[in-house]
Amino acid sequence: MIDLDEHEHDHEPAERSGNPQGSAATRRKVLLQLGTAFVIGVVLGGIGVSELRDSRAQRERSTVVSLVALPGSGYSGGSTSRGTVLLNGQLTLINTGPAPITIRTVHAERPGVQVRGMGLGRLVRPGGTGQILVDLEFECSTAFQPEPLSVRFSVETEDKRLREVRYPIALVGSPWQENALSMCEPPLDS
Repeated sequence: MIDLDEHEHDHEPAERSGNPQGSAATRRKVLLQLGTAFVIGVVLGGIGVSELRDSRAQRERSTVVSLVALPGSGYSGGSTSRGTVLLNGQLTLINTGPAPITIRTVHAERPGVQVRGMGLGRLVRPGGTGQILVDLEFECSTAFQPEPLSVRFSVETEDKRLREVRYPIALVGSPWQENALSMCEPPLDS
């Protein structure tokens, strides 16, 4: 049998026994450790938030596609058949975006005009220029209208996703028009 009433007042809590100055030093030490842990947590949290922002900004930059397209000079080969000219030409691309892009497909079509990219997979760095080989088909009577031709590009961005971008190019006055019209004109008989 256990008697709980006997020595009821003889026990002191463990923290009161011992040196009173030692317990104050212990409290200061615990407070210092808690303060240090808090400061370290704030610093690490700040670094984490900064890294998260940088990562998000980098992801956003890698998805932006901005380019300029111009009909390139020169062509290699061409043929004429029933008022239609087939040419191999070049399309000059300037990457005005913040990240590298890879051109996967090029296509444009309207009455009298058809443009298709060939041999694609061209990487163009930010601020860089690239040449894309294209097959061109022009119908001599209707191809060269004053309104620009809307060219569709399938572009792979840094995040390995395909994005579709359109850019208008002027055919009137371009090297493509000069080459095609020279083939559309009937030869002069001497």
